[in-house]
Amino acid sequence: MIRINLLGIPKKTTRGRRAPQVSVPGGEGSSTVVLGVIFLGALAVLIGIAQVWVGHEKDRLEKDLQKAQLENQRLADVKAKYEASKRKADMYERRVRVIDELKAAQSGPVNLLNMVADTVNTTDAVWLETMTSDGRTVTFTGMALSPNAVADLMANLRKTGAFKTVEIKETLQDASVKEVEAFKFELNCEIAPTFTGKIQKQS
Repeated sequence: MIRINLLGIPKKTTRGRRAPQVSVPGGEGSSTVVLGVIFLGALAVLIGIAQVWVGHEKDRLEKDLQKAQLENQRLADVKAKYEASKRKADMYERRVRVIDELKAAQSGPVNLLNMVADTVNTTDAVWLETMTSDGRTVTFTGMALSPNAVADLMANLRKTGAFKTVEIKETLQDASVKEVEAFKFELNCEIAPTFTGKIQKQS
């Protein structure tokens, strides 16, 4: 059986010889242990710092996310208000357009009648007897003192811009009028698609 003397003091054997000594390493092992403890401590400190930084970064990102969500909600409210205002404006514009169209439809025949009256009044030696319209064409019948007067009336009607075409259907001498030479005429006029009731009056 081998005995280890930890005190390092030689011990005499029963036979007067010293027992073999086993030495235990001391200084180098202690340094390694201390370095290991320091390393683990530093690692723990670094891990703690990293956790604190991650926590702060998480809080910052959560706050930024909340701000972004609030801003998004604000912009959504602004967009909804804008779209509602735009719908109201579009509705108002449609109403105004409908009212304008109704006014134009009401005033169109009146303006057309006034224009024809002014044109006839500024054309010498013609008189109108009837004026009929189906919405697309207007038919005039009347009397003129000469074929040239009828031609002048047709030219003046074209100048107004209210008619796309002005055509004469017939003209014949009125035998019932004995005192002067008179001609009966009938004109067919197609209303221009661009006619809005604003007619150029003849001077």
